[in-house]
Order: sequence, then structure tokens, then C-alpha cells
Amino acid sequence: MLLPRRQGVEYTAEHYNGDFLVLTNDGAINFKVIRVPGDGSGRSADLIPASDSALIEGMDVFEHHLVLYRRGDARQQIRVFPLTPAGITSAGYDVTFPEEVHAYDRGTNPEFHSRLLRFTYSSPRTPPTVYDYDLISRKLMVRKVTEVPNYQPAQYVTRRLWAPASDGARVPISLLYRKSLQEGTPHPMLLYSYGSYGASTDPHFDVRVLPLVDRGYVFAIAHIRGGQEMGRAWYDAGKMLKKKNTFTDFIAAADYLEKEGWTSADRIAIRGGSAGGLLMGAVTNMRPDLFRVVIADVPFVDLINTMRDPTLEFTTQEWQQWGNPNIPDQFAYMRSYSPYDNVERKAYPAMLVTAGLNDPRVNYWEPAKWVAKLRAMKTDNNPLLFKINMGAGHGGRSGRYEALRDEAFRYAFVLDVIGQGEDTP
Repeated sequence: MLLPRRQGVEYTAEHYNGDFLVLTNDGAINFKVIRVPGDGSGRSADLIPASDSALIEGMDVFEHHLVLYRRGDARQQIRVFPLTPAGITSAGYDVTFPEEVHAYDRGTNPEFHSRLLRFTYSSPRTPPTVYDYDLISRKLMVRKVTEVPNYQPAQYVTRRLWAPASDGARVPISLLYRKSLQEGTPHPMLLYSYGSYGASTDPHFDVRVLPLVDRGYVFAIAHIRGGQEMGRAWYDAGKMLKKKNTFTDFIAAADYLEKEGWTSADRIAIRGGSAGGLLMGAVTNMRPDLFRVVIADVPFVDLINTMRDPTLEFTTQEWQQWGNPNIPDQFAYMRSYSPYDNVERKAYPAMLVTAGLNDPRVNYWEPAKWVAKLRAMKTDNNPLLFKINMGAGHGGRSGRYEALRDEAFRYAFVLDVIGQGEDTP
């Protein structure tokens, strides 16, 4: 055991020159790197101090370099430090990526003596590209580019916007649209978000959004609180008794996109799944006037009843995310935004709700009873479709083509309500 076990303290370790380099959150919300001697004395010294704004998510240790995988300012970063047995020899530097809006996946880097670092880079317009990065010459070398038939990246544009939240925070938004699209006039839009469990929605390449983008849509991702795009504090500010920040951030992003002329309330579709489905339910209750179409996939919407049943598989561990309804102040807060409990007699957007009969995470009866209550209460004539997949679980049907058919069904619903954009080639 390198460090005594303590509540709330996490660490991982890599061996180096007889000692251990340890990545830990002990006294560092965004993690830091310490050096622990291999003699069992238990002494430690900070090697890389914590940052107030950038979260260290992982590290790779090489013979002459320490590589940190960081996340901050709504960007994934790779920072490299020259390393010797005596310690860090100079200030680190960041790997330079070709686009502001980007994402990467760590590669497997098992060779301690290597000078090459492997990772897979992509962006909403750039297909996954495997790079080897020379830690000494600081050059990127392309090893493989994923083939996408009939796709021309130069026809697409990515942007990073910042929406002002109600409390003064700045909410990052990533955009993808065709280069031919005329800016400054409202366009149909699909706005996606998740915002829970510290899961960051990185702007990876996703070929499945291209059919909408090629029909004149803007595809947008709102990096709202509840994820970790802006560091660990961004996650902590979107959970428990601060969970409503997740919803108000999303509304602020949609309001900003409309104000800046990217879209309009009658042309915006929103989408989220699972805990992102709870987001869809909450914001639809709060601002049904702001959206034309809502797609809620396997939505977690019956918050109170589910969190009050400790026999369910995930309930007790979920108390650390949403709250424990057996505690009065937590119950009241959860009740104030729970989608099922806040359906009102008013007009709602067009909605498509999906569920899986075999879903162990969000049982099918949650969205079923939510849809039933919406149908009984809503005062509009907008379509409200409920689609239960009788042979699937939380992630939808298995198999590439079955999954694509499900995706096409969702897009057909959006296009049927909103229509195509004027910039369709």
C-alpha cells in the first residue's frame, strides 16, 4: 500500500526509478502528481501541483517524460514535462492541436523507453486520426485516418461559443455546420447535451449527425455543468443541491444561440438520453416555449420514486449524485425539478420519447408513466410519440444497421416537424 485509504481520496501510481509517481486528489480537487519513495517510508513530495482550472484525468510515465492528460477551458489537453530521476527539469508544454474544437482518446503507451506518444484525435469535422507524437522533436506523425466514403472535411466548419449563464458563468458550446451555411440568419438546429456524473461530452467526430448537417442544420453541443469540461468544480456545481445549474445552463445556451441568430425557437430540436433525458424533461417543463422538438432517449424522469426504492440496482449509489429523498431538504430540492412530478397543464413541444423493455438502468415504466401524464395534461396538438424497443436495453438495439435505423427514425421525426434548412445542397 502506497498511501493509507481515506474517504474521498483517490490515487493511481506508476513506478519510476525506484519511486512511485502518484496521481491523487488529496487536497487537490483537480488532482496533482506527487512522488512517493519506494522505501516504504510513506514520505511524499509534490511533483506537479494542482491547477484551479484544469483537471488531470490521467498520466503516462516514460523514461525521460511525464505526460499528463488534462481537461480545462472546455478543451482536452496533453501536457508534457521533461523528467529525470532528479525530478521535473523544466516547465511543461502542451501538444498543439490543429483545431480549437477537438477531442482525443488516449492510446496504449506501454513502452517505458519510447519517445513516441500515441493517441487518436478527432473533431466534429475531422475523422478519427491516429497520431504518434515525438516527445523530443515535438512533431505529430499521422499513422492512420479513418476512411469516411464521400466525405469532404473542407465543406464543414466548427466553432466554439460561450453563453452567459444566469449566475455569470460562461457555458461552452461547440458547433458544426456546412461552410456554405449563411451565418447571421436562423437555421434549424439539433442541440445535444448530457451534464451528469462528471461525464464530459467531448466534440468527437460523429458521422451520424452528417445527414442532418447536410440538410442545413447546425449541430450543437452544450457543455453544461454536471460534466467536467471546465474541471472538477464544473461537475460539483451540477449535482446534488446545485443540480438546477445543469438545466439553467442548457436554457442559457439555447437562449444565446437564438439571440445570436444561429437558430430560433420554432426551429430548434433538443436531445439527451438517460440522465440527459432527465435534462430534457426538466428544461421542457421550465421553458417549453424555447424548443420545437424534444428527443428524450431512455429518460430518467421519475426521480423521486426511483430514488426512494433502495432495492433497485443503482439507487443507493445514485444518492451521491442527486440526493437522498429520505432527507427532507434533499427531497424538496429533487421534487422541485423531477420531470414527472412537474408536468403541468400547458402547451409542450413535439416530443419523441424512447425506452428499452430490457433496460436495467432506466426501467421502461419511467418514461411510460411520464408520457401518460404528459398526454393527460398537455394542452397542445403537437405530436407526442412513445417508442418502446421490445428487444433492447439502455443503449438501444445491437448491431450497426439496427442502430442506424433507430437514428434515422429520430431524424425523420425532427425533419417531419421542422423541415430542412434553406442551405441544403
